[in-house]
Amino acid sequence: MTRNKVEICGVDTSKLPVLKNEEMRELFKRMQAGDLEAREKLVNGNLRLVLSVIQRFNNRGEFVDDLFQVGCIGLMKSIDNFDLSQNVKFSTYAVPMIIGEIRRYLRDNNPIRVSRSLRDIAYKALQVREKLITETAKEPKAEDIAKELGISHEEVVFALDAIQDPVSLFEPIYNDGGDPIYVMDQLSDERNRDTQWIEEIALKEGLRRLNEREKMIIRKRFFQGKTQMEVAEEIGISQAQVSRLEKAAIRQMNKNIQI
Repeated sequence: MTRNKVEICGVDTSKLPVLKNEEMRELFKRMQAGDLEAREKLVNGNLRLVLSVIQRFNNRGEFVDDLFQVGCIGLMKSIDNFDLSQNVKFSTYAVPMIIGEIRRYLRDNNPIRVSRSLRDIAYKALQVREKLITETAKEPKAEDIAKELGISHEEVVFALDAIQDPVSLFEPIYNDGGDPIYVMDQLSDERNRDTQWIEEIALKEGLRRLNEREKMIIRKRFFQGKTQMEVAEEIGISQAQVSRLEKAAIRQMNKNIQI
């Protein structure tokens, strides 16, 4: 299929590379060992993320080149702060940071004025938010941000609301060829227990790929709460064998659900 050539900041978007998960992990390892060439490849291999994000800001009247450059800053920050040890897909981690960088740029150029004190609180809250995301690899609650700043939860919410533009929760912010990531996917809602729901899906997917004996051992050990000795007696093998099979099954599940 022929792709139309579109240049942004001198970049031919039709020729942007696409990195596979294995390539990404190897490049991150090399970069974190000091390989600057690997960092450059990670940036170039993820520019499509920036292109996907800036599409949602097309109606702001800003130059696409400017938004692209600002988005690239967010991309580079996410690359520099990404933690390989966390079981988080890079795009899931990077998209909010790219959006945040663009929103800061738009706020700084927003003709609607917000009081200086309110803006200061909002910017400090955003800095704390990014710090907490880097440390925990998940979206912090307003209460967490307020605790870090030593102010009330209401002050944080009010300040952030004052500098935000309204946006639909169902607005897609990124699509990597599979299911799109929507704004609501980046929000935390304890009532819906989205995090638990996602973890349950990942667990079921990991279990589905095990063989029947491995599934049985995992279910008896972690769902029924039985000891390795009890499991061994039930299925007629040694406790050492149960231990080896259990560890192998857990390693396989981690590998299967890792993204």
